[in-house]
Amino acid sequence: MLSLMTANIQVLMVCLGNICRSPTAHGVFNNRIKNAGLADKIHVDCSGTGNYHIGEKPDRRSIETAAQRGYDLSSFRARQVQASDFERFDYILAMDNANLRDLQARCPQDYLSKLQLFLDYAGADCEAVPDPYFSGAEGFDVVLDLIEDASDGLLAYIRDRHFPDPVGG
Repeated sequence: MLSLMTANIQVLMVCLGNICRSPTAHGVFNNRIKNAGLADKIHVDCSGTGNYHIGEKPDRRSIETAAQRGYDLSSFRARQVQASDFERFDYILAMDNANLRDLQARCPQDYLSKLQLFLDYAGADCEAVPDPYFSGAEGFDVVLDLIEDASDGLLAYIRDRHFPDPVGG
């Protein structure tokens, strides 16, 4: 992992198709980074383990639910995880165990420590961000609640680990 005071942290959010959960996590976490004044130090991207939706916009319901809380996902386009992502990103965060297993199967041994569940950073007692694709509007609200929670925890962790306040500051 990176050492303290590293100026450029790379975070990758990963779900299956890259049209619901991971673009929502990208949008929310990017908002948190900007609000914390760390946009020049932390960069976030998203991708999917599957190739079903490459080049597509996020699901309309994800865009609408996020917009209701002030997040803009409209410019995102789905992409699939690439081999180079394992080296490039410092934190590769899966939305559920199935995606984590897919990532582990593809990841070179040297980079396995970068792989985690996104909700490891949440205060909620939940292991996975559920896939809302086949659910109603309430499923997208639940996803957004969990993602906001985990985004706050992840930002606090990265800030403490990589950008601690100077002594006496």
